[in-house]
Amino acid sequence: MAESPTSNKSRSPTGRAKKPKGKGSPKPKGSPKPKGSPKASPKGSAKGKRRTSIKKDEEPDLSMANIGHPEIFPLVLTEKTQEIFNCRGDIDVTADKPYKLVKKEDIIQDIKTRAAISDFHPVKHIIHDYPGEELLIVFDRELKYGQVFYLIATEEAKESILNFPEPEEEEGEFKEGVQEDYVYKPPVPKPWVSLGSEKEIEEESVKESPAKIKYMISRPHKEFGTRIKFFDRNASSDKFGYVECTAYQDKNFTIHLLERDTGIQVVPQEKETGTQTKWIYPKNAGTQYYPREFSDEEKNMYLSSEALKNFILSVALRVEIALQQNEIMDAFFDDWKVLAEEEGAFAGKSDAFLKEYQSFTDLHYLKDRTVSCISWHPTIYGIIAVSVTERLSYEERIQQSGKLLLSKAPILFWSFADPIHPQLMLECPEDIYCFQFSPSDPNIIAGGCINGQVVLWDISQYEDRLRDPKTGGGGKRTTVNMPSFMVEQQLAKEPHMLRYCAVSSIEYGHKSVITDLQWLPDTFEVNRMGTVFENRAGICVQLITSSPDCSILFWDLRSQKVGLQPSAEKKKDDKIITCPSDVPTTFKHLDLSWRPLLKLSLPKSDTGGEYSPVKISLREEHYYTKIQDRLQLQVRQEASKDKLPYSEVTTPSVKPPKLLENITTVFFVGTEDGEVLCTDWKIERDGDSGRLLGHKPSTVHNAHDGLVHTIQRSPFFKDIILTVGGWNFAIWKEGVMSGPLLQSSCAAKRYTVGHWSLSRAGVFFIGREDGNIDIWDLLEKTHEPSQTQNVCISLITSIKPWFYSSKQHFLAVSDDFGTLHILEISWTLSHPSVNEYSSVHHYFEREVKHREYFDQRQEFRAKERLVLAKESLKKMPTGGGQRSREIIEEQTKQDYAEFLNTEKNILKGLGLLKEVDRFSL
Repeated sequence: MAESPTSNKSRSPTGRAKKPKGKGSPKPKGSPKPKGSPKASPKGSAKGKRRTSIKKDEEPDLSMANIGHPEIFPLVLTEKTQEIFNCRGDIDVTADKPYKLVKKEDIIQDIKTRAAISDFHPVKHIIHDYPGEELLIVFDRELKYGQVFYLIATEEAKESILNFPEPEEEEGEFKEGVQEDYVYKPPVPKPWVSLGSEKEIEEESVKESPAKIKYMISRPHKEFGTRIKFFDRNASSDKFGYVECTAYQDKNFTIHLLERDTGIQVVPQEKETGTQTKWIYPKNAGTQYYPREFSDEEKNMYLSSEALKNFILSVALRVEIALQQNEIMDAFFDDWKVLAEEEGAFAGKSDAFLKEYQSFTDLHYLKDRTVSCISWHPTIYGIIAVSVTERLSYEERIQQSGKLLLSKAPILFWSFADPIHPQLMLECPEDIYCFQFSPSDPNIIAGGCINGQVVLWDISQYEDRLRDPKTGGGGKRTTVNMPSFMVEQQLAKEPHMLRYCAVSSIEYGHKSVITDLQWLPDTFEVNRMGTVFENRAGICVQLITSSPDCSILFWDLRSQKVGLQPSAEKKKDDKIITCPSDVPTTFKHLDLSWRPLLKLSLPKSDTGGEYSPVKISLREEHYYTKIQDRLQLQVRQEASKDKLPYSEVTTPSVKPPKLLENITTVFFVGTEDGEVLCTDWKIERDGDSGRLLGHKPSTVHNAHDGLVHTIQRSPFFKDIILTVGGWNFAIWKEGVMSGPLLQSSCAAKRYTVGHWSLSRAGVFFIGREDGNIDIWDLLEKTHEPSQTQNVCISLITSIKPWFYSSKQHFLAVSDDFGTLHILEISWTLSHPSVNEYSSVHHYFEREVKHREYFDQRQEFRAKERLVLAKESLKKMPTGGGQRSREIIEEQTKQDYAEFLNTEKNILKGLGLLKEVDRFSL
């Protein structure tokens, strides 16, 4: 910055540097005066002259004379010197204001005080010889002269730097390549000079000659201050509501204007527009007409006329062509929508993807643990709960049973607002393998433990904390005037641990791990016989659980009627069982005494054993996806805030509830051995023995070669079920008993979980044990996934989609290492096409017809084989006696053995041979 002004001002007209004023030999400007000068030594002393010449040769020149700036001396100023003279870099002096004026006396005093340690010692002679009182120090941030600071040693250079004149441009000089900016100069008003035009305007102006009519409206004095009563009146039916002023022609104004004297003045064109609904007053009008019809004679005359026959013959061909075109092409079809749909249909794989949105993990609570179940909060945006279990085998769990009792895995609540710390933790008596929010009240949570117990929580008191994670539900945090370490401790405090409200009795529950738990809808309830009745409470009060211990249990949250208990025993029990102060008393009546309402077993028809259910699928499943459903949940939640219904609602006893016959009791079950069966939960009494027995499964299919991990109904078609297990998946239709509509081939890696898409009818996601997710689109491909995307490196344990609005669709994926991945679903995978629902519906209908045709061909081939076998027996020779019969039997046995061997090899190749499932709980 200091180069341009000093280069012009510090040079002489000849181009040489100016000489400093003073006596002595010519030296560079600002150079220090040596001590051994001729004045200090006597005249004629050769020794003094020799000493002076030696010091001149040894003393270095510190100025920038070699580049044309002898007035500039670079300096090295330490931090101490910068603090003394208040010229600290980037604080007192910056790149915008790099100049600092320092008094000469202060610098000389610093040199005397600090001597050779002073940073100004190398240039002390320049400072002593400086004529002015203040020296200029410049901050060189770009190190243009080699150091951070440099000193200006002349007064002329200092003035030229501080008072740098602006370059003046000569008038009329045109600079090439520089475009001049146009500057608007507003017009200057000038004084008005009258030329007589105002007189003409005044003469031509129109003035009102008649006097204006004045009206005075008054009211009686007695009506002042009276109360005014307003009422409604229909203006269309009341004849006094408005007065119609019809237009008429006045005969006094029939003179036509033939000549007009006008004046024209040029003014800027202006336009004012406005929009307002025009009100048209109603008008009483009536119209009555009678249809004009031909008489019978006229009809016969026109129908038999030649003109009508010729007209029909002339237009018949055009009418037929128009009818054919209407059948071929829809005239009312929107071509723009079709064009947009075609562009979206041909999108590449880059448009169909899952984008990483957020991930949640915890090194303390999720260490050596796996996520067993995930569930989105039904009403609060960005809140998701996960249950974790120990990543141990059965033998390791037995060996570490003592350690597991001390460190129990909780249920963690994560929030999008804080991906590091859990917002809430639910204490569990044992590891939770499945849990679900109540559809009626999202603050009620039910879970299934590894030991077969059912647990209930009530998180009503933490609802505000979940809705506002940043403030914890208690308003703004007061962090003013607090140390930073205290603020960090307050922000990173431990999450709240909430204890469970109630746990079922371990004697009457499941004997093994609870693998699936679902709430029954709030429209019906089930009694001890499995009969469906009307639910008068209007809330979800019953659960259904499944376990590999060959049983399915129904649970009721309401207080059951018990026998009379003596008052002394009742008081004794109340003293023994006391709930902690921070535990809600919502389900106090169920704690440690909760028994199942109905127990259902699944007996096998061919053997005496029973099926081991793992997953169940009811007709009514809850997805928490539609906005109107979420609003209904919020309305129900607000209505139930005043009192908790579960502690007061009891089973109906006085008036029997209404029996519901339109509710189906048939449901699908996936077993531990890979079977998919359809059964009924109603219990009937055996006529011979009088025992209560459940229905045997109506259909059983060995569709999977391993544990069934998923059995789920489609959100769009209630009779379409997706099952995932082993190395394949299958799609079923309720009512089609012969087999699945679609069954995939064996995959390269084992499938672990699956879920339907909540926004597209033909899309579903399947997780694999290698950390990949297969995205299937039935409208694009049915023999292989449309796309496979990697999410993690470990086994995927759970998948749960969720969307809050039309623009935000998420997919929650958990792995075996305890990490929860939130993936954002792309537009192509989240927004259906125009005709996707009908196309998928037609696809399922076609598959049903194909299944029926396949069954018919199977029956036909079986009958054909019987006929061929009978004909072959007839063609065999009857002679030969006993020897020929033995040969025939031996040949038949040999053929049958070859058939069994071939069948076994085919089943092994297809992966359908039943083996022990290694992927078990």
